[in-house]
Amino acid sequence: MLSWALTFLIIAIIAGVLGFGGIAGTASGIAQILFLIFLVLFVVSLLFGRRGPPV
Repeated sequence: MLSWALTFLIIAIIAGVLGFGGIAGTASGIAQILFLIFLVLFVVSLLFGRRGPPV
């Protein structure tokens, strides 16, 4: 998921440099949403992923 966020960020940067403002805005919005989803899933996996050894 983080790789998709970076991909959309790069697309947004390239589109912004080339003057495609609408595409750049959309791509940066998608990148922000994907990054926030990644952060939430990362924190959840840190909290619930580590369990003790089975008894």
